[in-house]
Order: sequence, then C-alpha cells, then structure tokens
Amino acid sequence: MVPTVPSPRRPSDTSRPDDTVRHWYENELRWATVPGPPVELLTGLRFDVLEVPAEAGYAALRHLGPGSPVAVRADRMRLFVAAGSAEELPGLLDWLEWGSLALDIRATGSGGRVEAPLPPGLARGARGSRGEAVPGGTGGVPAADSRGAAVWLRPPEPGCEVESSLPTLSALAGGGGGAPDLVRLVETMATECHRIRLRRRCAQPLAFS
Repeated sequence: MVPTVPSPRRPSDTSRPDDTVRHWYENELRWATVPGPPVELLTGLRFDVLEVPAEAGYAALRHLGPGSPVAVRADRMRLFVAAGSAEELPGLLDWLEWGSLALDIRATGSGGRVEAPLPPGLARGARGSRGEAVPGGTGGVPAADSRGAAVWLRPPEPGCEVESSLPTLSALAGGGGGAPDLVRLVETMATECHRIRLRRRCAQPLAFS
C-alpha cells in the first residue's frame, strides 16, 4: 500500500502582492482560489456570499456570530454564509413575503467567484522601513485600499473551520449546531434594503408633464 503524502504548501512570492494574498487564502485558510490575477475565491464549496448595501449589512451584523466573516468594498458589504444559501435565497425571500419586491441583495453560490478581500493588516503599497506590511484601519474599521479593493471587516481565523460560524437555514430548526440563523439575517437585510429603496424613491425629483 502506497502511503499518501500531503500536498505541499504553495510557496509565496512576496515580491508579488497577488501571490502573497493567494498564499494566505490557500495555505492559511485552505480556501480554493481561481487561477490567475486578480485573486478570486470560489463560492459554493465552503461558503456562499450575500452582498448588500453597507447600511443594510451593518444592521444585520447583530445576527452573526463572532467568527462569521464579513468584507466591505466601497459602499457594499459581503457576508459569508453557508454553502447552498444562494440557492435558498429566492425561496426564503418568498417565504418572508419579500419576493415580490426588487431588493438589492446579490447572491453568489455554486460555480461562482468573488474578489478575495485583502488579508488583515495588508494594505497594498503600504510598507514600513524594512518592507513589512503596515496594518491598516483604526477602531475596528478597515483601511480603504488605494485601488478600491475589498477588505475584511470581520476576517476569518486561520486554522478554524469556517463552516460552523456561517449563517445557515438549518439553524431555524435547531440543526445548525449553534450557527447563526440565516432567516433572521435575510429578514433584517431585506427590511433595510426596502427602507433604502423607499428613501431613494422619495428623494427623486417629481416629473411633471
């Protein structure tokens, strides 16, 4: 019987920022990435992603556990949820009686990909006198990347199984093993997205014929 040998860790070329980012995801988190620049994460394997306006995302943070990863990019927030949640979203919105409205909730699941947020403490182009990465952000707020890249608001923890911390539909029936409830998360985001939609409609100038 031939013994199995673990796959070797991919070496990191620290002179290339994309290689540093890919090395962190593949070797520290064991997350699948898409070949070639820019670094993107495959969804539908270990997680799906729900993207909403940042205002709606911040309102929903109270329904997440401390280990639930959350990223921000400009005025959008990306919440990492259990794999399969993207497929469940349309039915869940119908069940919550939000299905008839056009809400600004985007879901990326099986076969999809999302931009890989910059690893914590890594700001592209920000280097110390000895070449070390300069941590960005203060007071728990991530620093904005100079190129508008996504950054972590709540980063995943290396060495931890991310699945147990992700919001899941099974949590509603008590089968989530302590995971956050996807239903409450979506209900809050849908409510806030609807409020944003109403405010924007009221702010539009009236059209006179």
